[in-house]
Amino acid sequence: MSFAKLLLVLLLLAGSRLPATATSLVAGPGTPPISRIDPTFWWVGMKNPKLQLLVHGPGLTTSEVALASYPGVTLDSFQRLESPNYLVVNLTISPSAQPGKLQLEFQGKRKTTYAYELRARTTPGDKSKVQGISSADFIYLLMPDRFANGDPTNDVVKGNRARTVARDSMYARHGGDLKGIEQHFDYLKELGVTAIWPTPVVDNNMPKAGYHGYALTDYYAVDPHYGSNEDYVRFVQHAHEQGLKVIHDVVLNHIGSFNYLWLDQPAKDWFHQWPTFTRGNYRNGTVNDPHVAVLDRQLFSTTWFDTTMPDPAQENPLVATYLIQNFLWWVEYTGVDGYRVDTYTYSDPTFLMNWGKAILEEYPQLGMFGETWMQQGEGVAQQAFWTRNVFPPINGFKSNLPGALDFMLRMTLVESLTKPAGFDEGVSRLYYAVQGDWMYEDASRNVIFLDNHDVDRIFSVLGEDVNKQKMALAWLLTERGIPQLYYGTEVLMKNFSRPDGLLREDFPGGWPTDPKNAFTAAGRTPAQHDMHTYVRKLATYRKTHPVLHTGQLTHFVPEDGVYTYFRHDTQGHTVLVMMNCNPVAKTVPLNRFAERLRGYTAARDVLTEAVVPNLQTATVPAFTALVWELR
Repeated sequence: MSFAKLLLVLLLLAGSRLPATATSLVAGPGTPPISRIDPTFWWVGMKNPKLQLLVHGPGLTTSEVALASYPGVTLDSFQRLESPNYLVVNLTISPSAQPGKLQLEFQGKRKTTYAYELRARTTPGDKSKVQGISSADFIYLLMPDRFANGDPTNDVVKGNRARTVARDSMYARHGGDLKGIEQHFDYLKELGVTAIWPTPVVDNNMPKAGYHGYALTDYYAVDPHYGSNEDYVRFVQHAHEQGLKVIHDVVLNHIGSFNYLWLDQPAKDWFHQWPTFTRGNYRNGTVNDPHVAVLDRQLFSTTWFDTTMPDPAQENPLVATYLIQNFLWWVEYTGVDGYRVDTYTYSDPTFLMNWGKAILEEYPQLGMFGETWMQQGEGVAQQAFWTRNVFPPINGFKSNLPGALDFMLRMTLVESLTKPAGFDEGVSRLYYAVQGDWMYEDASRNVIFLDNHDVDRIFSVLGEDVNKQKMALAWLLTERGIPQLYYGTEVLMKNFSRPDGLLREDFPGGWPTDPKNAFTAAGRTPAQHDMHTYVRKLATYRKTHPVLHTGQLTHFVPEDGVYTYFRHDTQGHTVLVMMNCNPVAKTVPLNRFAERLRGYTAARDVLTEAVVPNLQTATVPAFTALVWELR
């Protein structure tokens, strides 16, 4: 078999492509090729001088490794793995090393030389990169495949397992891409958005449902249905030029079953493998349960998330280093501003501590929040356990995660709008969830939301009640934390989460053939435009009034189904929010709130712009939130 044919067969078996950024190799006739090295390139000047290279190619395990002289770089060691097709090469890159290409020599029956690239860092000196995420931001969550199709030429990718585009299938590719998102930056800015969170953009070369992005098949490549690696770098750059931040959605816990690391495993101990497929129990409480059964703990952390999602063994130091380096690589390469960490609680606890420490030591300004999906019975304490918190280490675990996706607030808000109020029911649950903020190091780093790509759309949850949705949005944009809006909520997109594809429908107008275009005022129905205007007005107000970013929160125990809270700062700015969670209007005497009203005699209604001439009473219509700027 010729060299070219052998390389082609290898890549097809591995289900992978040489990344566009791969460096060169030189080999004599008949020499086994090197199919790839991860990381695909690296940088001089990283705080951690150690670099672990995973080298892949047929029969490599019999090779010896040498490094041609390169000032500032030393070859520490190399390690053979169980598979005959891998080597681990360990380097030290001193601060004195310069950018360039170092020559790695692999000597077997013949010699192969690989030119590995070291680049100059740009991130530390470029303030437009890695800007971080804060409570001043308003995040827009979207699914690239379902938002807008800006480049039809990448709809079908030659050699990809998803061979067709079928917009009438909820599990097929629909054709959305990075270019489509970029073409609607103006729409997002007009809405008041400051940060974009696309679901994962890394390669998901899976035969089914690869559109969602959570079954990655190449740690170092952007999904070609969305664009190239270089397209993604430009996407982040253009977003920054437009005043928009980018949050990169990362998956630590699992990979797709067509990932080359699974198809050709470096070693059996790189993955958790049971005698037969064993699905997890999804019980993150087993991590800190003092009475836990060993089996229950194993069923949470060492099982597969789903049938097509192998579970990397993060307790293996080689695996841990591979993952840590990958997520350092994406920050340095693209300059993204934050990480959303998928299924955060499922990873090995020791690995999570080391991963978070390594990322934040290199990029302390990077925003990070994790998916800490809780059920209501688990409570705020269980959610806070997974973030920086007030607890001492429990079972040796102390999280480095700055903030969480606040599922507890989302669940209690829904209860506030769908169940009658009681002493500890309805809106009282929301009060108690916020009261639990004492357990977080800083609850303002939590991301609050009404819905996302995994849970029922809020409009459907609320029975398609426009007033309830507006009240939910008023809460979202005035509560503590970082607000996140799911794409289409602003134009009343609806549906439930089973099957998932129903709540992941295409944004109307994202495709040239769409009969309606909700990106434009003319293309929206009156009801859609009214909701869009509501979001835009409140988000714009929030953006220009820092009291809603950094102001202190003072709330009062709900009475008669009415929940009242204030955002206030030391400069004399105060915003009052009053949520009437009743099916009838309520007139509320304001003397109860005297401690926060002192010094103020009037207000302006932020939403209607009406002047409130005195602060004696407030009349709140059914299922409505008042937002008053005090004067």
